[in-house]
Amino acid sequence: MSFQINLLPKFSAKSVRENGQRYFVDGQGVRLPSVTTILNATKPREDREALMRWRDRLGDVEAQRVASAASSRGTQTHHYLRGHLLGDAKPCPDSVKPYWESLTPVLQTIAEVRLVESPVFHYDLGYAGTVDCIASLDGVLCVCDWKTSDRPKGSVERLYDGPLQLAAYCGAINHVYADHNIHLNHAALIVAIPAQPAEVFWFDAPTLLGYWQQWQARLEQFDRRFRQR
Repeated sequence: MSFQINLLPKFSAKSVRENGQRYFVDGQGVRLPSVTTILNATKPREDREALMRWRDRLGDVEAQRVASAASSRGTQTHHYLRGHLLGDAKPCPDSVKPYWESLTPVLQTIAEVRLVESPVFHYDLGYAGTVDCIASLDGVLCVCDWKTSDRPKGSVERLYDGPLQLAAYCGAINHVYADHNIHLNHAALIVAIPAQPAEVFWFDAPTLLGYWQQWQARLEQFDRRFRQR
């Protein structure tokens, strides 16, 4: 392991589901909707229609199988990656190896790890989520989101709401860790792909600000539709 582990304090939280929506409850009992719940509830019509067409093309059974397989590989990869970033070296499971090998070139650029799979809260704006990682990547402190895929994404457009999710996490991190001199304005979405190096989508400060504005618009839409009932 060639990076330093200098972890920020971790907030306690539990995840609960209500009416199909996910919420985080902190140690004081404050309950806030998750970033993914907000994004799913406000997903644009064209994205919903694209998902429906994909399910129709594959059929319900095959679509469910593909989605379950993707979820399983993502969970296993995240679990192994979490151990690595926290200094817990274990043999890599065979099911994870293709994605781990894809991620290796990116992981070699990490100099410092500040947070791994930890809940964050934005109390002023009223949302919460679980951050994959805060790390110094290529010398830049940023929030990282790890994804797995069987094929390259190829463009930011095919990340769908991924950049908005990162912008939301950046906002929550800066809010809840303000007293720790943390102010993130860079993010990276890393996609692990078998048999080739991972795709790295970098978001600099101006780009991330644009996604932050889009995230705020989605959050306001969620508030109008759900919180005021």
